[in-house]
Amino acid sequence: MKKFIALVLALSMIFSLAACSKPTTETPQEPESLSASEEKDMPQLEKSMTLATTTSTQDTGLLDTLVPAFTEKYGVEVRVVAVGTGEAIEMGRRGDADVLLVHSRKAEDEFVEQGYGVNRKDVMYNFFFLVGPEDDPAKVEETKDAVAALTAIAESKSTFVSRGDESGTHKKEKELWKLANIEPQGQSWYKEIGQGMGATLTMANEEGAYTLVDSGTWYAYQDKVNMKIVLEGDPALFNPYGVIAVNPEKHPNVAYNAAMAFIEFITSEEGQKIIGEYKKNGYQLFVPDAK
Repeated sequence: MKKFIALVLALSMIFSLAACSKPTTETPQEPESLSASEEKDMPQLEKSMTLATTTSTQDTGLLDTLVPAFTEKYGVEVRVVAVGTGEAIEMGRRGDADVLLVHSRKAEDEFVEQGYGVNRKDVMYNFFFLVGPEDDPAKVEETKDAVAALTAIAESKSTFVSRGDESGTHKKEKELWKLANIEPQGQSWYKEIGQGMGATLTMANEEGAYTLVDSGTWYAYQDKVNMKIVLEGDPALFNPYGVIAVNPEKHPNVAYNAAMAFIEFITSEEGQKIIGEYKKNGYQLFVPDAK
């Protein structure tokens, strides 16, 4: 009997100790551990990065909406440098930018093929317009495509204001002159000013001239100028935008993780929604196009 009682007491003590220790062993530590593990696996984002982009994304105000949303989500401060596409790409070549948002597909592909850029993605598109004075002295509205329109401008010696800055818009303009087999440089009616899109529109308005403009900037500026669209709808006037990270193998000091996060964001459902819903003067300025 004494042995039996001793056994019962021993078992009782074991169960009591187990009961006392149960709250400690079942304290939910697993979620905290998983969260820490996930953070460890995520690439560490740099605190800031430089975005080199075309003036059209700045002049339209799109970046004033898009960039703060990215910073709020990822905690990365963004320095925006709005220049022509050509200069933005040169900044990438020099390692002076971490990510590019530009619109000259041929130049973008060369940038990647030469090893300076990685992870290029389609982002959005709009179109180019030929715009000019209300009285349309070259009768561009009577033409059907960009080649005929530029031919009419050249033959009538009507003033044409060019950005002349190797931007995506300038590159497109030069491509169109080449298709028309016209060399405008040096002609008295052709003025290259080396300025952004907003400044070019303003000067064209003052000169009673024609110019090429992306539709986003046009809709943002149309109430500031006494001009009109004289040609639109030609497939040659399609204007796609792409985003590219600068290759860290070329420039090890670039904010590569932040750049990749920006690409992820701008092509995500959230980023594409911001782009698609952004409007000025009642017009949608860009069509989201991430694949």
